[in-house]
Amino acid sequence: MVAGGLCLCGLIRLLCSLLIPALFLSGILCVCLVVLLWGIRLWLQQRKKQLTSAGKDGKRPLLVAFFHPYCNAGGGGERVLWCAIRTLQKKYRNVTCVVYTGDRDATGEEIVEGAFRRFNIKLTHPVKFVFLEKRYLVEASLYPHFTLLGQSLGSVFLGWEALLKCVPDIYIDSMGYAFTLPLFKYLGGCRIGCYVHYPTISTDMLSVVRNQDTRFNNAAFITNNPLFSKFKLVYYYFFAFVYGLVGSCSDVIMVNSSWTLNHILSLWRAGACTSVVYPPCDVQTFLDIPLEEEKSTAEHGIVSVSQFRPEKDHPLQIRAFAKLLKEKRLGQQPSLKLILIGGCRNEQDEERVNNLKRLCEELGVSNNVMFRINIPFEELKRHLAEATIGLHTMWNEHFGIGVVECMAAGTVILAHNSGGPKLDIVVPYEGRITGFLAENEDSYAETMAYILSLSPEKRLEIRENARRSVHRFSDQHFEETFLLSVEPLFK
Repeated sequence: MVAGGLCLCGLIRLLCSLLIPALFLSGILCVCLVVLLWGIRLWLQQRKKQLTSAGKDGKRPLLVAFFHPYCNAGGGGERVLWCAIRTLQKKYRNVTCVVYTGDRDATGEEIVEGAFRRFNIKLTHPVKFVFLEKRYLVEASLYPHFTLLGQSLGSVFLGWEALLKCVPDIYIDSMGYAFTLPLFKYLGGCRIGCYVHYPTISTDMLSVVRNQDTRFNNAAFITNNPLFSKFKLVYYYFFAFVYGLVGSCSDVIMVNSSWTLNHILSLWRAGACTSVVYPPCDVQTFLDIPLEEEKSTAEHGIVSVSQFRPEKDHPLQIRAFAKLLKEKRLGQQPSLKLILIGGCRNEQDEERVNNLKRLCEELGVSNNVMFRINIPFEELKRHLAEATIGLHTMWNEHFGIGVVECMAAGTVILAHNSGGPKLDIVVPYEGRITGFLAENEDSYAETMAYILSLSPEKRLEIRENARRSVHRFSDQHFEETFLLSVEPLFK
């Protein structure tokens, strides 16, 4: 008994003798790390002074950099980017806007021209483009497993490349790469802002894994295995914790909808600097389309406007449309045409379009479905002006610029019963309905049939009310709320 006690005392003394050197060594390593990071910060600041020249008035311009690796794409996020830049150029004279982009297949002039062609946005001053070589590090295809973590870590390396090429005064992440925020804040010494279109991870995603629901981001082989589901749930909780830490580095946080606000407040816990800034929708351009009572037509158009990404769920649109045709719900009514309009960012998106075309062939609706990819703005307006129904199927869409555009153009909108469309857009206005919501293949087919069965006068009433409701999503309203939100960054 005594011998056992002596052994235990000896073990404790040994651990204590090892603990003190370990703590000392850890302290030295922490000090070295802090000194290294401080040295990198000083070096970057010196590099910034060397690379930045004074303006015509002798003052160095304020560099405001937007991190948007896919700025030449044609989605709603890109419209936010170009409207934000135009707004800052109109408000502040001594500001130079910088865009970090990986679109090396286009020149700066071509990118700006593309923004005007797609979104009808004309900038008042030149923009400086910093072209990044390592954009492949944030491509989802590079990480078949642990995609969220892989892309997030990849964005840190891409952000480091961006920081080495240009150290801004104000850094705004406009595409959702939150893991770059601490990099620019603590090493770049920048004031930090971000515009969150969609949280990288959300409480809804945690619920999907917890409930073992099969989705595009939760494969069947995981949902069918309790062990895999538990492991993925732990992984998601860990990622959500780290995501909250990096997001809280922001000085200004803008979110695009009530749905996104709820999730960001839950994850980042930075309510004092978080505000809703609805994305700019070019509603006036669409409102200029004459809204008249429908005349007799040989064809009803159903139009979808969204990028060809998996979460947009274009297969649901095609299946619901095929169901509508198959069940002959319309009897002898005019023929139907489904028009899918969207942007393709890369080879994965193009392959997705090819898969959708094959799905149309399998369902026998190829002759009734048209794909229009990366089309000019004027052609988009023409399709919306001629359409009867605007279609949207993304589950938990963060906002839904395409939904707003369809409503402003005068279509009767049918959107998914979740996210931004449910909470912010397709809501009653002055006590009257502005559109319809659905959730699955059957409800979409039934609601489309119901809309087409309404009298032209009733559809016109819904279209007029929807138009009146979209003014709160105008460019002007975005400019006002955006400037109010980013004002602390310029003080």
